[in-house]
Amino acid sequence: MSSREVRLESTVGGFTASGKLHTLSVWFILALRLMMGIAFFQSGLSKVLSGSFSAGGYLTGAVPANGSPLAGLFVAMGETPWFVDFVNVAVPWGEVLIGLGLIVGALTRLAAFWGAFMMLMFYFGNWDVAHGYINGDFAYMLVFLSVAAFGAGRIFGLDAKLEQYEVDGRPFVERYSWARYLLG
Repeated sequence: MSSREVRLESTVGGFTASGKLHTLSVWFILALRLMMGIAFFQSGLSKVLSGSFSAGGYLTGAVPANGSPLAGLFVAMGETPWFVDFVNVAVPWGEVLIGLGLIVGALTRLAAFWGAFMMLMFYFGNWDVAHGYINGDFAYMLVFLSVAAFGAGRIFGLDAKLEQYEVDGRPFVERYSWARYLLG
């Protein structure tokens, strides 16, 4: 184990936050990645295997009933047949693919981005602020964003190998800098 200190620092809007990572941080970041990967994979797989997932009634009925501030948007989505058909495939298969990506640590930032997006939509779709604005959907969205920010795919994941894979004698992420937004 290295004794060197790992410090974080970021400035946003003129405010700087800094801190020091604990040596156990890497294990917790890995645990978050695997937890969300397994949860999404299981949720998606159960929907795919049941063959009966349908978002239409949820979009047009459940969301308006819970008082979501985006109820009108959800109803419009639910009343658009091609969009409902898309969601009926995108949600279960998206959950499966996001879960697999996180479990094996491949395209982790891409998977975490779409996981965070789905959780944001679930947050507004499952609107319930009876106990405050922070709920499980919101917390899971932040977990996905943390997984992406910490480059969790580099921890026992395929992203570490993919980033260093040589293309014309250079590591993949050096040759294609845009890949840093997908891997890690």
